[in-house]
Amino acid sequence: MDYVLVNVTAPEDQGIRIGRVLVEEGLAACVNVVRGIRSIYRWKGNVEEDEEALLIIKTTRPALDRLVRRVKELHPYEVPEIIAMPIIAGNEDYLRWIEESVYGKGGAEQ
Repeated sequence: MDYVLVNVTAPEDQGIRIGRVLVEEGLAACVNVVRGIRSIYRWKGNVEEDEEALLIIKTTRPALDRLVRRVKELHPYEVPEIIAMPIIAGNEDYLRWIEESVYGKGGAEQ
């Protein structure tokens, strides 16, 4: 099984809502919401600065496409940050828990 860590930034209240939906719908095993992130970025020719939350999402590779689509549906930004990175190693018991938690069927797409 391939495991994935996904980073998403969002306004804090929206990040909590997005994280809860992803876990409730079986798209993620766990979402950490890290508050107090200061983002500085270029948007439409201007340098912007916002207070955000960082979502650290644990999921499986087979669930990733559905997770990305769902985040885009739920997210208030026109172009949300959604960056996925492979998990190359970890606590085998924890990785197995991710697999069992995503969709409850070994991380397979429904």
